[in-house]
Amino acid sequence: MVIRRDRYLKQLVAKKHNGMIKIVTGIRRCGKSYFLNVLFRNHLLDEGVEDRNIIMLALDEDVNMQYRNPLELGKYIRELCADRSRYFYILLDEIQKVDSIANPYLPNNPQAKVGFVDVLLGLKNLPNVDIYVTGSNSKMLSVDILTEFKDRGEEIRLNPLTFDEFMSAYTGDSRMAWAEFMMYGGMPFVLSKTGHAEKAAYLQGLFERTYITDVVERNNLKGSKEVLGDLLNILASSVGSLTNTSRLENTFKSEKHINISHNTISAYIDCFLDAFILKKAERFDIKGRKYIGAQQKYFYSDVGLRNARLNFRQQEENHIMENIIYNELTARGFSVDVGVVETSVINADGKRQRSLLEVDFVCHRGQGRYYIQSALTVAEESKRQQEINSLKRINDSFVKIVVVRDYIVRWYDESGILYIGVEDFLLNYINQMA
Repeated sequence: MVIRRDRYLKQLVAKKHNGMIKIVTGIRRCGKSYFLNVLFRNHLLDEGVEDRNIIMLALDEDVNMQYRNPLELGKYIRELCADRSRYFYILLDEIQKVDSIANPYLPNNPQAKVGFVDVLLGLKNLPNVDIYVTGSNSKMLSVDILTEFKDRGEEIRLNPLTFDEFMSAYTGDSRMAWAEFMMYGGMPFVLSKTGHAEKAAYLQGLFERTYITDVVERNNLKGSKEVLGDLLNILASSVGSLTNTSRLENTFKSEKHINISHNTISAYIDCFLDAFILKKAERFDIKGRKYIGAQQKYFYSDVGLRNARLNFRQQEENHIMENIIYNELTARGFSVDVGVVETSVINADGKRQRSLLEVDFVCHRGQGRYYIQSALTVAEESKRQQEINSLKRINDSFVKIVVVRDYIVRWYDESGILYIGVEDFLLNYINQMA
């Protein structure tokens, strides 16, 4: 089974020979090792690089255990690259397996440590090497990993599979592909599982054995893992809905009978964002051209993981579809906000009243901007008018789109708003967006 990750491969290829350490990050089990050791290696071979000039080292394998000592790793790589007439590509998988050890040259300073960052920064200075690494635990899942490399590293962040990537490897009935994707998401290994029980157990196990443990270890959290799980469940239940930490604090009090401050909740959410489990969309006042910080929307980086948190019981297609569209846009490099359009209406008393209308997504990339609404259907005129109410009040020339679940032929209304089916949008139209 070959899974296409072309957009990431293009990013990585563009960074070849730039003198920086290329760091492939992303949520655990999103396919980083496959991407580097299979897809990128195959690219190098196709480009004419000799196999003997590609040094691959899987540091999670027991046969390579000695190279978890950073000094042994540095010595080994230097020996392999001693022939300066050859150019080497170094692919180090699971670099976090390399331990930090006491600096043997500073025996009187027990605080002096040597770790994988020191080794990589040293190897980077060799004139005949190009370095690529992946990592999968709390040391490498952090969004601040580049800080450790002192601005001498560049990040390529992998996401779970987008719908087109999922379709590149899906071997089932094509009529069931969207339903499968909505239920189990795009964690690559899910495609190798058979039946609901296997897929559900795999996704649920990722949380129980991996994700929460990583978050706790990285951030030295002392609280209960059950509280972290409860928070993930609450956010999963309300995915795509506006919320804030004060509201979540009240939810814990009323539903869980747990007193937890909004500051602690905010810190926990930051941990989930940092580990790429969750993503956050801020509210943006379109007419006022400013951010409104009172509420945000949280999305799961993979809808299969979201569904697993809820034991696959809450399958609101409208919210899941919105989460999928958000993930697809951010995976393609768009900055995505929740739009707000302020308007006024005449209430029952005949008085003018301020009203805020929402645009699901305001998407920016470069000079391009798109306004997107996600809706299951606009078959009824009243529903269509409800969905486009905010879009019609935006007085600029940027593209306005309504993405629907229905299978429809693309069409434009009298206001120039595009209506398109979600699969057509994800497989075709989104690739043409500037």
